[in-house]
Amino acid sequence: MNLESFLSERAKAIPPSAIRRFFDMANELKGQVISLSIGEPDFVTPWGIREAGIFSLEQGNTHYSPNQGFIELREAITVYLKKRFKLSYQPKSEVIVTVGGSEAIDIAVRAVLNPGDEVIIPEPCFVAYKSCVLMSGGVPVTIATRAEDNFVLLPEQLKAAITPKTKLIMLGYPNNPTGAVMSREQLQAVVDVIKDLPILVMSDELYGELTYEPADHCSIAELDGMIDRTILIGGFSKAFAMTGWRIGYVCGPDTLLAAMNKIHQYIIMSSPTTAQEAAIEALRHSHDHVEPMRQEYNRRRRFVVHACNEMGLACFEPLGAFYAFPNISITGLSSNEFCERFLQEEKVAIVPGTAFGECGEGFVRISYASSMDNIREAMVRLKRFVERNRPK
Repeated sequence: MNLESFLSERAKAIPPSAIRRFFDMANELKGQVISLSIGEPDFVTPWGIREAGIFSLEQGNTHYSPNQGFIELREAITVYLKKRFKLSYQPKSEVIVTVGGSEAIDIAVRAVLNPGDEVIIPEPCFVAYKSCVLMSGGVPVTIATRAEDNFVLLPEQLKAAITPKTKLIMLGYPNNPTGAVMSREQLQAVVDVIKDLPILVMSDELYGELTYEPADHCSIAELDGMIDRTILIGGFSKAFAMTGWRIGYVCGPDTLLAAMNKIHQYIIMSSPTTAQEAAIEALRHSHDHVEPMRQEYNRRRRFVVHACNEMGLACFEPLGAFYAFPNISITGLSSNEFCERFLQEEKVAIVPGTAFGECGEGFVRISYASSMDNIREAMVRLKRFVERNRPK
């Protein structure tokens, strides 16, 4: 029996994650491999958050939560967003607790797209965006952002990409993989393009707490008229080092959230109870732990960017997230060749820029969510590799 013939066209159209490919390759190699490939904080979840999860289990709190998540957590999310960004959401109707930010992105896209609807996606971007659109029958319309523009979406690029079929714009800032941020003024320029058009925005703000001076994160939902047309994606994985807890959220207008919740009910039912109890503690009492982690990421950021520039890999300054995105074109290698050979020859795993869109060719993503000792050694090996492959 030809099982390949049973696969849906949508499933066959989706490429496997290149990030996971290099992560798996690194695990298969013998010897000491330094992995700077995935966005996995090397910090352990702060003790108070872990303790809240442990206590929840000890109390026997192992049952389903309400579909949208515990009301205590939804209230804590709205309090945080009000205090941090002056955004007002109703906890009962405008917040859903999800299994990480990835589920939030998926149900948001599924809830609003019909087959043939176009979705504008600035690239390089998080690998799931395009695949979620394809799985929903939508049409991804990519915009190549550029290093000389600090990888931000320009209003003239957006204007040129909009058609009568455009339904959604997917923004991910602070950006994975580039570390780019968009200022309030830059976001306002985007708003000015779409303010009179029937277009929604999905704003992925998972890295919102990880920005570095002089940047400060601004949510596009803060701008005039945008809260009613923005689907805001947030979570706990990055700021609170809670990747394995798989807990995130989506906020937006109640009409859209009601549709998302129906999808959420059928594919997930509810988010993990233990993780929700931990997330409540994170938002209520654990913000003091975020700043020391942010400062340490900032120290690593400066080191990696300086090291890349010194060895000739031009790297613009990332002001958010925990990634650097240097240009490796001086070696004459493609992004994929560079990463495969670097892994095989120097036992360091990084990710080709093409994993995040075709315009990522000539770049690689380096995650500095690893120990400083690992990063220092990785930069020594990277310099050695670049010098060996630089044209004479």
